[in-house]
Amino acid sequence: MSESTITSAVRYDPATRQRIAAGQQPAIAARSLQHYYGSGDLRKQVLFDNTLEIYPGEIIIMTGPSGSGKTTLLTLIGTLRRAQEGELFVLDRPLHAASSADLLKLRREIGFIFQAHNLFDSLTATQNVRMALELAEPGGSRSEQTKRSREILDVVGLGHRSDHKPKQLSGGQKQRVAIARGLVHKPRLVLADEPTAALDEQSGRTVVELLRKMAKEDDVTIIIVTHDNRILDVADRIVNLVDGRIRSDVLVQEAAIVSQMLMRCDVFKHLTPRGLAEMADSLQCETVEAKQRIINEGDVGDKFYLIRKGEVAIRRAGSTEPVALLKEGDFFGEMALLTGDRRNASVDAMEDTVLYSLSQDQFKKAMEQQASFETEIRTSLFDRQ
Repeated sequence: MSESTITSAVRYDPATRQRIAAGQQPAIAARSLQHYYGSGDLRKQVLFDNTLEIYPGEIIIMTGPSGSGKTTLLTLIGTLRRAQEGELFVLDRPLHAASSADLLKLRREIGFIFQAHNLFDSLTATQNVRMALELAEPGGSRSEQTKRSREILDVVGLGHRSDHKPKQLSGGQKQRVAIARGLVHKPRLVLADEPTAALDEQSGRTVVELLRKMAKEDDVTIIIVTHDNRILDVADRIVNLVDGRIRSDVLVQEAAIVSQMLMRCDVFKHLTPRGLAEMADSLQCETVEAKQRIINEGDVGDKFYLIRKGEVAIRRAGSTEPVALLKEGDFFGEMALLTGDRRNASVDAMEDTVLYSLSQDQFKKAMEQQASFETEIRTSLFDRQ
């Protein structure tokens, strides 16, 4: 099994995995990205060795506590700050080696939506939105730009307020104007910082559905920094930053599927949904070709395996027929990790198979959580007396 076949298990959906296999380049690729504020004795590091890949059409929700580096990372991707250390590629441009002219050109392909809407008080909603088109498409037809501006305002529910100035709009309405401005020029990349914070549930849902449509129909890449749990369902992946480091990067739907699969194994039944999600995030994806051996009888047990796709055969020495055939959702390898004994059978792939594996250390962590879980149950029962 070659090292190149091993990736994070719950990071990419099947469509994105196919794009990766076909050699498609990510819309955003950060490698060992670090960033600092200040200089001299006041220099403070705010991003630490972050690596991230986001493909066209993905919607990423970025979460984390205040001061964790989310907005800094967003502004680096958006060319509003210069990359200092590491590599950063955005829409095929190397931002760490780009000229000011290159960055200016790239910004025309990015849609910015910030929590502070930054509208011009002297301009109407239509005029504020049209400014984005005038910058992205200099020399374009003014009447056509006005038409498109009014259309996007109508989409976000402000068609009836298109000729009003910001002082005549509520906070939520101003935010929707800012959202329309960020999307009107049909950007290839949308960067949104708390876009729904000032919106009611219905308005927020209208906005996220518009973003979802852009992502799926036009392959627009979307990154949303938010604390708004009402819109988590729109995310393909959730990236969590803590203290300037990407702590986790999880494909939501796949994590849910894998968590349900893990619960079939007694070792993981005690875990809470949060604990299951952590285990799912620790899994590695290994692609195995048909007839390839996965485990040799007599080997030291070092991994737990979950079959995500395909079929494997369990065989023992001296027997020509398989002891068992395992398929999607089945698992193997846990006994050697539980007992410390060597593998008591060999395992072969019957067809091209996708395996999710958990290292011995992560498997032990699950066992430790089980012990902690049982202790909490005993303590709770004792406290009732």
